[in-house]
Amino acid sequence: MSTVTLADAKAHLSHLIDQVVAGSEVVITRRGKPVARITPVATPRKPLQSLAAFRARMPKARKPSAELIRELRDEGY
Repeated sequence: MSTVTLADAKAHLSHLIDQVVAGSEVVITRRGKPVARITPVATPRKPLQSLAAFRARMPKARKPSAELIRELRDEGY
């Protein structure tokens, strides 16, 4: 993480953005106090291609869900 003054940030914004794209964080200060932080944008998760394909990868349940829910209810959960 690097720290720069507001004046330096104005003068070298494109260089600071290059640092952020590379994975670094930049803190901008005004009169010695931090006022802003530039961080990389989180990469979005991949959307599910198919719900059926997702379910096919899940391990098989040993019991039907209705039976499992009844057991949990009877045990007081």
